[in-house]
Amino acid sequence: MAVSVTLPALGESVTEGTVTRWLKEVGEMVQADEPLLEVSTDKVDTEIPAPASGVLVSIMAAEDETVEIGATLAVIGAPDSVPAQEALPGAVPSAPQAPVPEPVAAPAAVLPAPAAPGATPGPAPVGTSVSPSPSPVAPVAVAPMAAPQSGPAVPPAAAPAASHPAQPPVLRGQTVAMTRVRKIIGDSLKKALLEQAQLTTVVEVDVTELMRLRERAREDFVAREGIKLSPMPFFIHAAVQALKSCPVINARINEGEGTITYFDEENVGIAVDTERGLMTPVIKGAGELSIAGIARRTLELAGKARQGGLAPDEVSGATFTISNTGSRGALFDTVIVPPGQAAILGVGAAVKRPAVVEIGEDTVVGVRDIVHLTLSYDHRLVDGADAARYLVAVKATLESAAFAGELSLVAGS
Repeated sequence: MAVSVTLPALGESVTEGTVTRWLKEVGEMVQADEPLLEVSTDKVDTEIPAPASGVLVSIMAAEDETVEIGATLAVIGAPDSVPAQEALPGAVPSAPQAPVPEPVAAPAAVLPAPAAPGATPGPAPVGTSVSPSPSPVAPVAVAPMAAPQSGPAVPPAAAPAASHPAQPPVLRGQTVAMTRVRKIIGDSLKKALLEQAQLTTVVEVDVTELMRLRERAREDFVAREGIKLSPMPFFIHAAVQALKSCPVINARINEGEGTITYFDEENVGIAVDTERGLMTPVIKGAGELSIAGIARRTLELAGKARQGGLAPDEVSGATFTISNTGSRGALFDTVIVPPGQAAILGVGAAVKRPAVVEIGEDTVVGVRDIVHLTLSYDHRLVDGADAARYLVAVKATLESAAFAGELSLVAGS
């Protein structure tokens, strides 16, 4: 009995995908759950596994072809099916099969061992499906696949170990094809700038006490949670709590409908710098998580983004985004609001510098840890006063001692 391979649901708001690579050819045997092809969306690259064992009878969608969710991609038949000649209309036939010659002895250097069909260098990624489709989906990349890099290809045996990052390609003096991820990022941000009236407001935050609190709690946190406590979960926590009192920041303009949606949950996208480009996985329900819960989820999602394995649902559905622009030492940045959101928060680097401090009735100058927070927002929806109120709320939380009580509950989620 023939089994159709269809494009399963690939996450919230994803309606179509582009076939980037077939891992099998017409006439080849496939096993159930074996990767059959790769499909790319604007969210993530995904391997589509075979829903059944058998012979790949026909391919209905060529590479670089964009198809809608639910469309038929291929047909798998019984092991004794005759491929190519029985392919369905529109199938992509494989090359004619040449007669198999008798084995001829040859030096090993002349006949290198062929790579296994569909094999790719590097460690196998980890991921699980969130698709309701009968065919499971195994995400394999944290960003759309890049175009081939310039320079000679590196065979799998010579690839660096996973624990050592690969050397970046030599780009100086080169003209190379624009990678798919760069094009997607560029198109998305250009669309956002063209459609929104974007403006940025900046405040300074004294995080000296926060850094001291983190230092005091760090060892206990590692012992309890098994992960390091970075400053970022504090900023995320403060940002999402302020969203609850400033709902206009956690909103979306519905283009063409003349309506505004004010979200009732805080799904926060976190910008992650990866070798393949910028990815923004989403912490769902961040407003209900403790600092420990945010720290665990941030670490998990950032790891998946850099190593591979993000599910399509983990990079969709953000209602607000936070970008740690200070992770590479930047003082602050005028970050661009993603499409479909009202605002994005940029967190700059913590810099020690002299600042005026009030101690009781005295005003003194001391060395303090200062961070710049920038809020870029769509001025069609968010007024300057709204942006200022939001940033002041975040600032107040970060500068207060409220985190001391929160850290006493780090064992919770």
